[in-house]
Amino acid sequence: MNWLSLLGLEGLAARWRAHLIEGAIAAEDRMDLARLEWADLKQRLQQLLVLTILVAGLTVVALIMVSLAVLVHFWDSPQRTLVAWLVAGVWAAGWAAATVSLVSVAQRAGSGFALTRRELAHDWRDIKERL
Repeated sequence: MNWLSLLGLEGLAARWRAHLIEGAIAAEDRMDLARLEWADLKQRLQQLLVLTILVAGLTVVALIMVSLAVLVHFWDSPQRTLVAWLVAGVWAAGWAAATVSLVSVAQRAGSGFALTRRELAHDWRDIKERL
């Protein structure tokens, strides 16, 4: 004997079952989205680490080269001065490029899981509207 059918609750049970299945699928989709965003965030953090090490190394080298250029500047020959300043300029340009890259990656790393947060906020609004 089917009590749900006799009490007229079969439709209600079917709706609840459909809602549970839909909720499970939605949760699975959100987990997939979070997993993808975690992989993206992890890649940006790895880039951030590599660029930080690069900027730190180039800063040391740039400071050494600027110091060398200042010392050579006071030597007798003007060709030595030109070469020393050119070498220091090349290191300074490399440092500037690495610093710009570091800042760019750091700014993008701050927006981790944006899609997941937006999707969950949308889901929460939908739940509140239905209640």
